[in-house]
Amino acid sequence: MEKVFLLTLGCARNLLDSEVLLALIEKKGFLLVEDAEKADIAIVNTCGFIQDAKEESINSILQLVELKKKGALKKIIISGCLPQRYPSELMNEIKEIDGVFGTSDFTKIPDAIEKMLSGKRIREVEEEPQFLYDHSFDRKILTSPHYAYIKIQEGCSNRCSYCVIPDLRGPRRSRDMSSILEEIKVLKEKSNIKELIFIGQDTTSFGIDTSGRSELAELIKRASVIMKGGWVRLLYTHPAHFTDELIDVIAETDNICNYIDLPIQHINDRILKKMNRRTTKAGIADLIEKLRGRIKDVTLRTSVIVGFPGETEEEFGELMDFLAETKFDRLGAFIYSREEGTPAAEFDSQVSTNVKEERFDKVMRLQQEISTENNQKYFEKELEVLIDERDPADPEQLIGRSRMDAPEVDGVIYVKGSGVEVGDFEKVRITGTLEYDLIGEVA
Repeated sequence: MEKVFLLTLGCARNLLDSEVLLALIEKKGFLLVEDAEKADIAIVNTCGFIQDAKEESINSILQLVELKKKGALKKIIISGCLPQRYPSELMNEIKEIDGVFGTSDFTKIPDAIEKMLSGKRIREVEEEPQFLYDHSFDRKILTSPHYAYIKIQEGCSNRCSYCVIPDLRGPRRSRDMSSILEEIKVLKEKSNIKELIFIGQDTTSFGIDTSGRSELAELIKRASVIMKGGWVRLLYTHPAHFTDELIDVIAETDNICNYIDLPIQHINDRILKKMNRRTTKAGIADLIEKLRGRIKDVTLRTSVIVGFPGETEEEFGELMDFLAETKFDRLGAFIYSREEGTPAAEFDSQVSTNVKEERFDKVMRLQQEISTENNQKYFEKELEVLIDERDPADPEQLIGRSRMDAPEVDGVIYVKGSGVEVGDFEKVRITGTLEYDLIGEVA
């Protein structure tokens, strides 16, 4: 029986693709292993969104190439965003690669393995990705067993000027709502998940391509009923598609986390227009005011891009002023990556690497101050915490999250207490605060 190792790089959307792929591989009779050196076949599910992600993907592939040269691996397969973007280059320049499969083609890998083992090199990359998974696919959950991601759509049609996602993933394709709800029921019955996390490229646009309007509010309201006793969390929303109906559903439904992931990317109107974000400073400010006014104790997460082509010191200063005034609870910053094939790559006045890095550092220093100040508000307060794991560095301590934090991207709460199990909800009294994390004990 051939042993298969899979490495997943990039975002939660990629992780979910890997879960589907692993279930298909296991169904085909292959043995899954967690160490590349013990595998016969290694698969890398790559990210190719920005330069750093591409470099990480290539480095991971080259490490496997070294293993293959030593005889520790028989075959290397590359899937996901990188082969979708560079199929010929990968096959031509890294001869040790035995197969490349695009973002729409990864489900073909299990059937192709036998052909590769017989000596064939295979390229399966659909020019415009069309695949959309549904509830009929099994998944081998790679997260902690008490939470799971649900991908409600694939691809994107927004065409932000800096972004390659429409080329990597194809146009927006929303899943059928009944299929999503059926998948949630199965996950709840099989593993009694405590937290459900909706993902997509722009979740607020769910349904626009099928019904002409956003159906996200209806979807999460129906999902919240299935998830009674657990949390529902929403990621990757877009300011241009946020509806009043969606705000109301989040505000009125107890088990939908009062956590809004709202990437604004910038705040200057000229930059927003060049980014093709279909939003304005006034529109973003108005939406934030609504969210904070209508959703009790709302947690706002955002992301911003620094060093976009032509970004002046004044425009960057406007962004900094807005961040200082708005005080987002969570923030991720990205240095603009000049991606070939995007309109922004051809814009004049590309910003130098040094200036981009300086601006990135300024944003992160500001957010560190804001986060430290925000966290102090929770000292001596009680929070509901979902316990994710035992602390590898301290067996007497557990690590969990409140409704204010999504897995992997946000802070954690270090918890002391007896009789606590991973996957439990616990009331935790906060006894200490750090820059991004909290410390507490079971109340």
